[in-house]
Amino acid sequence: MTTYDLAFQARRISTPAGERAGFVGIRAGRIAEISATPLPATAQITLSDNEILLPGLVDTHVHVNDPGRAEWEGFATATRAAAAGGVTTLIDMPLNSIPPTTSTAALATKRSAANGIHVDVGFWAGAVPENLADLAELHHAGVFGFKAFTLHSGVDEFGHLTHHQLADAMHRVADLDALFIVHAENSGAITNATGRRYQNYVPPNNAVYGSAWKPARTISLSPPKKSPTARHSSNAAHPSAKR
Repeated sequence: MTTYDLAFQARRISTPAGERAGFVGIRAGRIAEISATPLPATAQITLSDNEILLPGLVDTHVHVNDPGRAEWEGFATATRAAAAGGVTTLIDMPLNSIPPTTSTAALATKRSAANGIHVDVGFWAGAVPENLADLAELHHAGVFGFKAFTLHSGVDEFGHLTHHQLADAMHRVADLDALFIVHAENSGAITNATGRRYQNYVPPNNAVYGSAWKPARTISLSPPKKSPTARHSSNAAHPSAKR
């Protein structure tokens, strides 16, 4: 009979089929078996009746501002808080750290800063005006995808893309079959709005907004390339109000 490194016993185990009582065997840090009967293991942990055993959660939008602005949030505190909340993997956003993650050298700096971590960590890279020719290099270095802004990002060292640069970046990312997420704000509409009420952002209170969503031209992308090793095949826009 297999002996696991660790076994959990819980009255409430969250599974794709719903909650159930049982035992979970762990080998080399991974779930190896879920059983209705006890599992032999080197170590055993029994959860109380008011606790639920969940798979580890993944947070794909985390700003760990380390290095450079670790006083905002560093890897030690971010990953410790994640672990306390049941998040076992976080994907770090490319801006707010200094340098931002817009080159393979900056990615190496980020990875070096991620010491003493309590959960698994991955990285987004930024798509900025000066690095569009380097996106493939970042992709092959292991980033999970790319993020861009269409107006000021909030930090001067992470530039935003013009419409033409955005189109260029989208084609490059599509060729890589990678993820591309965009803060898709219109700078004219944001600048022209006043206050924090939604009504201030739309006509007739915001004349700029009315024309902001009529594109000057259409960007056409060929279908993403498929390959046995492709990890991603989609793009996304993340619209939000600039604060």
